[in-house]
Order: sequence, then structure tokens, then C-alpha cells
Amino acid sequence: MSTNTESRPASPFVDPENGAIYASGRKPTDLVRGPDGALRKPVVIWVDGCFDMMHYGHANALRQAKSMGDLLVVGVHSDAEIQHHKGPTVMREEERYQAVAACKWVDVVVPNAPYFTQLDWLDRFHCDFCVHGDDITTLADGTDCYQEVKDANRYRECKRTQGVSTTEMVGRMLLMTKDHHKRRSSVAQSSITHFKSEELEGFSSGPSKSSPPSTVSHFLPTSRRIVQFSEGREPKPGDKVVYVDGDFDLFHVGHIELLRRAKQRGDYVLVGVHEDQTVNAVKGSNFPLMNLHERVLSVLACRYVDEVVIGAPYKVSKEVLEKVYPVDVVIAAKVGPDVDGTDPYALPRQLGILQTVGVHAGAGSDALTTDDIINRIIEQRKQYEDRQARKLAKEKDITDNSNTYKLGDTYAADAAKQQ
Repeated sequence: MSTNTESRPASPFVDPENGAIYASGRKPTDLVRGPDGALRKPVVIWVDGCFDMMHYGHANALRQAKSMGDLLVVGVHSDAEIQHHKGPTVMREEERYQAVAACKWVDVVVPNAPYFTQLDWLDRFHCDFCVHGDDITTLADGTDCYQEVKDANRYRECKRTQGVSTTEMVGRMLLMTKDHHKRRSSVAQSSITHFKSEELEGFSSGPSKSSPPSTVSHFLPTSRRIVQFSEGREPKPGDKVVYVDGDFDLFHVGHIELLRRAKQRGDYVLVGVHEDQTVNAVKGSNFPLMNLHERVLSVLACRYVDEVVIGAPYKVSKEVLEKVYPVDVVIAAKVGPDVDGTDPYALPRQLGILQTVGVHAGAGSDALTTDDIINRIIEQRKQYEDRQARKLAKEKDITDNSNTYKLGDTYAADAAKQQ
């Protein structure tokens, strides 16, 4: 066990011996300080999965798992493993590794993790137990993927986030409907509202009892999940605030690279996420494929983001630049004019604070766009439709025969913390 991290490369870094990505710069062998100030071995959690089209449901599972211990190790399956047991992936394995590494609750990403969770992989990365959602995951032959860790009493469960899955997201693209949009009867029913103080109890405090209370931007709508995802941190005196906006639809590695580069331009990254109706007016069709709430949660889960403006205007306004926090730098992330043909960055350009980061250029994952993802689905439509049908049939079979499947015990997070 070690407490010395000063000689390590800046996070994230890749271990040349095992290919693991140390996203936070922390290792499972690092000692941590307990409530009494004494050094102890960390409680290390293992989570594994496909993490295809990484969404807020994945992020919420990782958040819950991290709350059960001190350090989170995430195993990500290869394209070949997933193809064999489940069907084709939308995102390539390197893209999925990058997406998981960008989640702020993740400390270590382990590529090429086996689809059947094995104890020796947990031991290899000093993990105390494995956490999975309260749904059943099986191999191609119907075997419970977590049977080995369940039998060893090294299995815990977290709540699965209802209403979102990669299967459901692919379905939206195949159906091309707008049913997922949040409908409001008028523009006056904006998402730009105040939190009620009683709903922030337990969430608006700083990272420790001695920290001052955090304030939440008045743009944030009343939502317990959003507060759970939010850092609740304000910029410190002298911090350079960077503002970047967009739709952040189907949050992907292109967005992550944009936000990473934005973070390099300052100390505090404020992200504006546009309303569903605004995005639809500009892009048309059934865009955005993720509704405002879903897109905000995906952005908040990114380790490079400090705060989000929900329902940000398409044009960068004086209110955005001054009312939330004084903005020092604006990143020109969008391409193309507003619906009225005007430049959405006219004001920051006039003020001399507009910068570009040049993300969407080239052919690598960093240049990935939402349109690229949709094109992948369209080009392999038949494969994905077959995958959808198999997935639904398997879920129905499991539901209809639930008494034949051996389920692991569900443990409360506080009990797991005492392990």
C-alpha cells in the first residue's frame, strides 16, 4: 500500500503493464484516511459492463457504486465479447473506454474485461466486491454473468435507472419519433426555475462538514437527480471561468474532448445546454434524441464540468456571461448560425473573449459527432433491429421465468461501506 502519488503522471494515465486507465490518478493500493484521520486500506469497488453509448443511466449506476466504497474500478468489455453474447455495439471499444474514463466517479478503467465476472479479475485490481444493477445479465447460453461473485458473497446491487438504456436509445433512432422530448404548452413554461431550499437539504453542502454551503445556479430546475450529479462547487476567487454551450445530444467522446480542452483554457467550466425546442428548431427532424433532462445529467457526470446552465439560450447573451458567474472565456463549439441567420457568438466575439478549440476536425474519435452515431445505426439497421428483438425476447423470458434465476442478495450502501 502506498500514499505517494507525487511521482505519477498527471491523470489520466495508462499503466503499460496491464493497460488500465487511471482516470483520477488514484490507485487501488493507495491508502486513504478514515474519519478518525488514520490511514487505512480503501474499500475498492468493481463494476463491469458494455457502457455502449454511455448515458446518464450508466453514470447513475457508477455514482451509486462509488458511494459504497472509496475507489471505483470499472471493467469494460471488448467489442468481440459483446458481439458474441449480446450483438453489435454502436460505439467502438476505444470510444467506450474513453467515455467511462471521463465519468467523474470512476478511478480506474480496465479494458477487455470478461463478460462473465471472475473473482481473479477483482483480486487483480484489489477489489473487495462487485456492484451491479438490480436486473439480470446473462451470457449467450443464459448463465448468470455474476454467479461466481455471488457464490463468493462478493456481490452487491444498486438500483437500475428506469427509463433509459442503450437499447431504448437505439430504438429512438430507429423509430425517429419525438416522444422523448419534454413538451410544454408555451415558451413561458421554461426550465429556468429556482430550486426550493428544502429540496436541497443534504445536497447543497460542501464536500465536508467544514465546507461552506454551495449555491446552485438559478437556471437549474427542481430535480433531486440533478443535485445528486452536481458538484455543488463555485469558482474560487481568481479562477478563470470558461463557458461552452451546445446540445450535447447522445453525449459522446467528441463532446468529452471538447470539454477537456475547455478545461485546459481555465479553472472552472460552465456548460450551457440548450432546450429541446431550441435544438429542434435549429436541427429539425426528431432532434434532440435525448431530452433536456437526460442531456444535462450526461454533461454533469463528466469530470471536466463544474456547473451547467439548463435551457441556455442559443445566442450567448449578456445574462449568460454575467448573471451565473462572470465568464472570462467563451468556447465557440457550435457550427452554423441561429435560426434567424445571426451569429450565436456575436457578443463574446465583440468582447474579445471568444476562442476555438478545433475539436470537430479529422477522422478520429475526438471528431465524432451525433450525426456520425446516427449514421452507424442507419448503416447497420438490420443488425440493430435484430439485436433489439433478441434483447426484448431475453428480458421477457427472464421476467416470465424469474423463479428459475438465482439472484444475489441486495445490500444497503451503508452496510457495504462497513465491509
